[in-house]
Amino acid sequence: MNGLRVIPTWRHGRERLYVCLPDGRNIAWYDRESARVNLLGEDREDDVLRALGPFITGSVTVGPPLVPTPAELARLTLHPDDDLAPNRPGEALIVALDRDPGPTHRLRPDPRRRALAAEQTVGDALDRLDGAGWHALHSVPLPGGDRIHHLLIGPGGLYAVHSLHARKQRVRIADPMVTLGRRDPQPLLRRLRGDADRASYALTAEVRPVLALVGPAALLIPTAPRGVHVLTSAEVEGLSRRGAVLKPADVEALHAMARDRNTWARV
Repeated sequence: MNGLRVIPTWRHGRERLYVCLPDGRNIAWYDRESARVNLLGEDREDDVLRALGPFITGSVTVGPPLVPTPAELARLTLHPDDDLAPNRPGEALIVALDRDPGPTHRLRPDPRRRALAAEQTVGDALDRLDGAGWHALHSVPLPGGDRIHHLLIGPGGLYAVHSLHARKQRVRIADPMVTLGRRDPQPLLRRLRGDADRASYALTAEVRPVLALVGPAALLIPTAPRGVHVLTSAEVEGLSRRGAVLKPADVEALHAMARDRNTWARV
């Protein structure tokens, strides 16, 4: 035994395994997400790798800690209460339902649960783009109680995505009105453009509005709406295949700005 201890911790939503001396000092840490063992000194490399042996799966990179980029520094200095990155799809609705589940017996399902299912369906699809250089933030709060359901940031630009539950319903879009089944038309596209404009102001970059329909039985669009992409939940991953307009460094910088709750406080 070399006297080293391995202590698991969570920092900024990422799991790290710290390797400590008997006196408690850290000499290395293993970041599972990046598959990297960061050494504070090369003299104990063999001991560190033996201590981490039961926890390492697959190949890893071993070396001194990397110098963080400006975007990484901004993320690391962000207070956890201000970090929007851990938000789950439908985070605001999840919190609202936890606080007020509503009556246990009702004739019709709680519309919040249908809305939550839609946000989770679209959010899960957007999260699958993460490995392709894209980042998705969910339930981005805006002043006045509004929120952007999903904000997608990547090489192809920025998109404010609104999820709409339309399961087995006929959807008709006549800009700016959206009609679900036999319900009264609602000026939803006007709201989407407004949310995208507020996001553009906050991030000083163009943000394009997207309406993502979940499970529509039919979709009728007599005239393409101005500046709004209308997609089904099965098509949202196609946003990642649009032409690149942002460099990787710009994507990371915008993501670091967007995940900070304070960015949205005055829009």
